[in-house]
Amino acid sequence: MEFDWIDVHFDLNKVIPKEVEESFEDPFAIKLLPDGDYGNLKEARYFNLGKTVQNRPIFCVFWTNGKQFRAILARQMTDDELNFYERKNAMD
Repeated sequence: MEFDWIDVHFDLNKVIPKEVEESFEDPFAIKLLPDGDYGNLKEARYFNLGKTVQNRPIFCVFWTNGKQFRAILARQMTDDELNFYERKNAMD
């Protein structure tokens, strides 16, 4: 999987590209299409909740064309998001 890091609109010092990429590679990562009217899936934005190799929980909003990923927002998960991630993975 390839990421486009050109001209991102969030602070790459708070969440570095390597952490975002690792969160996508997390075998327990959760990828979701948020609720809403997404008749045009070419424009759809997705959520990814995953952990880095160092166990840092990362939340990312991204777009993909099937070949490349573009992170729109990336940050550490909130407590509620981490709870959701852990509950979903406990069920499997």
